[in-house]
Amino acid sequence: MIDAYLEILDAFSPLQEEARALIESQITIKDIPKGDFILQEGSVCNHIYFLHSGFARQFYYKNGKEITEWFAASKEFCFSIESYFHQTPSKLMIQTLEDSTVIFLHRDAYMELSKIQSDLSQLAIKMFAESLVFSQRRMEHVLFESAKDRYVHLLETKPNIIQKVPLAYIASFLGITQETLSRIRGQL
Repeated sequence: MIDAYLEILDAFSPLQEEARALIESQITIKDIPKGDFILQEGSVCNHIYFLHSGFARQFYYKNGKEITEWFAASKEFCFSIESYFHQTPSKLMIQTLEDSTVIFLHRDAYMELSKIQSDLSQLAIKMFAESLVFSQRRMEHVLFESAKDRYVHLLETKPNIIQKVPLAYIASFLGITQETLSRIRGQL
């Protein structure tokens, strides 16, 4: 499990053995049952979470309604960017949709390690840069694509989401109603 985690980190930015050992010494592994929260609303996000196995949903509440931001699948990272960097209470929640095994890397430990190990500071830069690029692309899809195009893009790039997630969550993620989603699905 840890080797797979370190290999994914290594794919972002090559890590020497010393850096790998430092990260390994700072992680915590937890089994999170389906429906439990990895991150609660109002908590400060002090970790970068890696789903070794399982599936999770990132969402907010707006006017009492759940708004899905993203889904994290097995072998993917998730966290609340704003809360992590500003150390403020998170508006974002992360909830497991399946029993999940999650690796937690604490912010403070990682920041300290980054000061003494250049491989880890490069890793942070590359990971956060990827996160920013991903967020920008997501916003471009929402702003410039039709609802049907967004759904087709999701089908093509993340078919596991369509298979694992209730339609209400998918509609919320796409920024449309369930009725509109049903019409789109009927047209395809």
